[in-house]
Amino acid sequence: MMQTVKQDADKTVYSVTINGKEENCEENKNLLEFLREDLNLTGSKDACSQGACGACTVLIGGKASKACLFTLAKIAGKEIITIEGLSIREKEVYSYAFAETGAVQCGFCIPGFIMSAKSLYEKNQQPTKEEIAKAIRGNICRCTGYVKIIEGIELAFQLLRDNLSIPEVSSSGKLGDDFQRVDAKEKALGTGEYVNDVKLPGMVFGSAIRSRYPRAKVVKIMTDKAKEHPDCEAIFTAKDVPGNNKIGHLEFISDWDVLIPEGETTRYVGDAIALVVSKNKETLNEIKELVEIEYEEQVPLLTAGEALKEGAPKLHEKGNLLSQEHLVRGNAEERLANSKYIVSDHYSVPINEHAFMEPECAIALKEGEDGLFMYTGGQSIYDEQREVARMLGVEKEKVHIQSKLVGGGFGGKEDMSVQHHAALAAWILQKPVKVLLTRQESLMVHPKRHGMEMDFTVGCDESGRLTALKAVIVSDTGAYASLGGPVLQRACTHAAGPYKYQDIDIEGKAVYTNNPPAGAFRGFGVCQTSFALESSLNVLAEKVGISPWEIRYLNAVAPGDSLPNGQIVSKNAALKECLLAVKETYEKATCAGVSSFFKNSGLGVGVPDTGRCILSIEGGKIHIRTSAACIGQGLATVTTQIVCETLDLPPEMMIAEPPDTIRTPNSGTTTASRQSLFTGEATRRAAMQLRYELDMGRAISDLEGEEFYGEYTAKTDPLMNDKKNPVSHAGYGYAAEVVILDEKGKIEKFVSAYDVGRVINPKAAAGQIEGGIIMGMGYALTENFAMENGFVQAKYATLGLIKANDAPPIENSFVQAKGIDVGLAYGIKGVGELATIPTAPAIAGAYFAWDGHLRKSLPLEDTPYLKKKR
Repeated sequence: MMQTVKQDADKTVYSVTINGKEENCEENKNLLEFLREDLNLTGSKDACSQGACGACTVLIGGKASKACLFTLAKIAGKEIITIEGLSIREKEVYSYAFAETGAVQCGFCIPGFIMSAKSLYEKNQQPTKEEIAKAIRGNICRCTGYVKIIEGIELAFQLLRDNLSIPEVSSSGKLGDDFQRVDAKEKALGTGEYVNDVKLPGMVFGSAIRSRYPRAKVVKIMTDKAKEHPDCEAIFTAKDVPGNNKIGHLEFISDWDVLIPEGETTRYVGDAIALVVSKNKETLNEIKELVEIEYEEQVPLLTAGEALKEGAPKLHEKGNLLSQEHLVRGNAEERLANSKYIVSDHYSVPINEHAFMEPECAIALKEGEDGLFMYTGGQSIYDEQREVARMLGVEKEKVHIQSKLVGGGFGGKEDMSVQHHAALAAWILQKPVKVLLTRQESLMVHPKRHGMEMDFTVGCDESGRLTALKAVIVSDTGAYASLGGPVLQRACTHAAGPYKYQDIDIEGKAVYTNNPPAGAFRGFGVCQTSFALESSLNVLAEKVGISPWEIRYLNAVAPGDSLPNGQIVSKNAALKECLLAVKETYEKATCAGVSSFFKNSGLGVGVPDTGRCILSIEGGKIHIRTSAACIGQGLATVTTQIVCETLDLPPEMMIAEPPDTIRTPNSGTTTASRQSLFTGEATRRAAMQLRYELDMGRAISDLEGEEFYGEYTAKTDPLMNDKKNPVSHAGYGYAAEVVILDEKGKIEKFVSAYDVGRVINPKAAAGQIEGGIIMGMGYALTENFAMENGFVQAKYATLGLIKANDAPPIENSFVQAKGIDVGLAYGIKGVGELATIPTAPAIAGAYFAWDGHLRKSLPLEDTPYLKKKR
């Protein structure tokens, strides 16, 4: 039991029972901080520190509670149990059940879910799905869509309730097998390491001072008072950057300041002005508050329209237009003029937050005489290496980076956030430095989904066959380039949809503003333009007198057809089959919406794009070595299954190594739904070399120390070309989705069909789709990243993320084209981004069917989820 004990007149000792052991502390610390920092119980994760996400859930007096909300003084008389305090039996059951059902993706949230489940089990050992969903409503998962988490809890309760033995897990690991993820159990029990779980001797702590205004001249930075603080290790400004103060995800642009220098102007509230380093994490804010910064506030440019006005101040030296695209095929103007029906509307979609569970964190320290070592958790160790080396002014090989587990990304961890600051401080101080963003800093700093303003004009003939599209897309790319140019390209190349017509005129602009930067986010520009096009198709169908399903099926591409961008549809495309798979559901529903769309795999449009893998034989095991980041999609499991398939050897023979710039070859960024195809094919090629040796009669033991290298590069054509049928991307996945509304206008069910090529791991693929659908539901109906005059007002609790008890049932099926060759990577296509794209358009279509009102902005207004703004 816990009690407060006065030892003498000046001292209070807080004594608390945690996992059956009495622990003492002389400070009234936050419980989560005490667990993680003092007791090293890092299974309780720090995801928001606002009581909004549930990642830090523990049991306090048997009740599921969020550790971040309690101080030691508040939990007097209570006993605390953390994930580490579960019995051996409970650990075995929950880790098995969550792994077996595919409930673990990035894994950052899972220990919290298990603790909420344990609390429920103490009260109700045979709950319904609805009761489970209600019990875990305080826990957020951004990856899974909750379906498999609920299934995992059901399985765990059955094993515990009926005192069943845990089944022996046996798997060939081959493609198509529901092979348990290789990292599922360590993630479930909180033993897997994320960057913030790492502690190093002598480590100090860094944090950046952010701009007070979205746009202001930094006149003077005064640090004398702050340096007098006894815990102040150092304060760095732009003049301390030894190399280039400008970095960026796209090296040829590199427009993002490491630190804003005196005399220069800030571009958004997330800009870093100075980097403070403290001996103690607890005093960082005290020191930061002592730094005095004199600003000259200026009027921010908050919309693309303002930024493009003649005479608008230039946010960057070359102006406010980051990039411009103009895709023209055929004669859209003429075809529209001769079309029987035309629909022309303006659509608006907002900035959107990734809300990945793990806040950004990096650790840097000296390596050797003149090198730097880093632990990071981003989407490409080689991108990080390049940008850090540029900032330090050293050769890339001097920067050694290893990735820890990554607690979700969705594109939001492609840019530098903390890596460069940790590296800068460690390089100068020659000490280990950890830089961790608070959740509020994360919301303020990292790039978002692009807000877009879109004008779409679409035509068709009297039977509903599409004739032409004319579109103007204006993208708010925020303060810095990030991936604003490629996102705009993808928005444009997909704007006409997966349909059979060739006359398009699509103009796009990406514009700098003083809003937070916008960059990669699951869907990469296609979520925005698909909403506009698919909504227009619903109106066209009504004019023609056919159903929304019929207009899509009538126009859907099939193998051998040309996409609107000119690319010939491959033999393994199954869009029509997807639509047929959901037809009966759509036609039987009283009120439903439907959408069909597509998404590329790989960077495409002529950009060099290579996947790489090394297989090495070490200690009788096959080490799978690739830098491809796993951000929850299960890449290590994908490569393991490809090696099992190729070699016909069991998964116990495989070790998938973490990304490491010394051990693993550069396989590019985890982006553009590319890794399963590109790194998958590279892995297959490496395995085929090893297979040759085995077929020649050599044993694994004979190959000790040997390495086998595989590489795959896609050849695609530039966006602007004169080819009749250019190859825009290495491949495409296709999907169709139906959303059914109940009599009250709430979503009753999702029914979807996905063509993702050969399905590597059915449970894992279904989990990706379920998570993508729920993310798309939030984008369509509830999510809101609140901004006011360039200031971020959003908090994690107010983002409008979908919770388990609000997530409708999801029925998904996989379809494939029949009679096709296996192709690259055994016929695998990407699924991560495609999973999110059809959802918002399908929901918009359902509400159009509900009341005949075309909702042209997101989140959709006048629904049971969001009433109309007055």
